[in-house]
Amino acid sequence: MKILKQREAQLALSIAALALLVGWRAPVFLTAPSLANLLTDGTLLVMLALAQMLVIVTRGVDLSVASTLALCGMAAALLASRNPGLPLAFVMLAATALGLVLGLLNGWLVGYLELPPIVVTLGTMSVYRGLVFVLSGGAWVNSHQMPAQFIAFPLERLLGLTHLVWIAAATALAAWYVARHSRFGRDLYAIGNEPASARYVGIPIARRLLWTYGLSGAVAGLCGYLWVARYAVAYTEIAYGFEFTVIAACVIGGISIAGGCGSVTGAVLGALFLAVIGNALPVIKVSPFWQSALTGLVILVAVLINARGGRSKGRQILQLQLNIPARGPA
Repeated sequence: MKILKQREAQLALSIAALALLVGWRAPVFLTAPSLANLLTDGTLLVMLALAQMLVIVTRGVDLSVASTLALCGMAAALLASRNPGLPLAFVMLAATALGLVLGLLNGWLVGYLELPPIVVTLGTMSVYRGLVFVLSGGAWVNSHQMPAQFIAFPLERLLGLTHLVWIAAATALAAWYVARHSRFGRDLYAIGNEPASARYVGIPIARRLLWTYGLSGAVAGLCGYLWVARYAVAYTEIAYGFEFTVIAACVIGGISIAGGCGSVTGAVLGALFLAVIGNALPVIKVSPFWQSALTGLVILVAVLINARGGRSKGRQILQLQLNIPARGPA
C-alpha cells in the first residue's frame, strides 16, 4: 500500500511492534496504567521536539532548549515558593515569557547578526545553565517549599487524561496549524529549502528566524514549569543533556538536519519512539546505562534512512539539443 511507504506510517508501525515485543516479554507494559504513564512521560519530549522541528526546518538548531527549560523551571519554582499566594496562571505565564525572551535573544543573534545557529545556541546553552546556578545559589527547591497546586496541576486529570497530555496535544495542534496552514510556516520551509531564493522573493528571513527561536524558547519555558512541577523538585542540573534527546526525536521522526523537510507527525512519533524505549528498558530489566547506546544506534539508523530516502537521481526535464553547424562541401 502507498501509505506504508510513508516515513510516518513506518515509524508508527515500528512503535507498535516495539510495544508489542516488550509486552510479550513483560505483559505489564501493555496494561492501561503503564501506557498512560508512558504517554504522560513522553509529553515534555513531544512539546520540545515540535518546537525544535520548526528550528531545524530553517537549517538551524537550538542547543539551548534544555538550559532554557532549566532556567525557567528554576525561576518558576523560586517565584512560587517565595510567593505562594500568586495565581498558578501567572507563574506559568512568567515561565513562558522568560523562555520567550531567552529564545528571542537566540533568534536575534541568528537572524539579524547572521551568526551560525550551532555556535550561538552552544554559547547561550552554557550561559543559561550558569544562570540557573546564579539564580538559585546552588540550592534545591523541594516539594515541601512549593505550593500544593503548583505541584498538582500537571498530573491532575481531565476526561481521564492528565493536564500534561492535554497541553502536549494543544501544542501539537498549534504546531500543525503553523507548519501546514500559515504563511509563517510556509516561509520557514522556504528558508530551509533555499535561503537565497527565499530572500529574493521577499521573505523576511531575519524576522522569521527571530520568532522561530522565540517560539522554541517559549515552549521550553512552559516545559520548565511543567518539569519541576511534574517531578516536584528544582535543581541546577534539571534536564541536563536533554537537548540531544530532543534533537534525536526530530531526526528519528524524519526531520532533515539539512533543513526544509519535516512534519509535525514525524516529530511526535519520534518523541514517542524514544519514550517507548525509555520506559521499556526498566520493564525488561535492561541496564539504564544501555539507553544512551541504544538511542545513539537508533539515531544513526535514522540518519542513514533519511540520507538514502533523500537521494534522488537527476532528472532531465529539457531535451538536450546539439546544434552542430553544417559543413560545406569540401
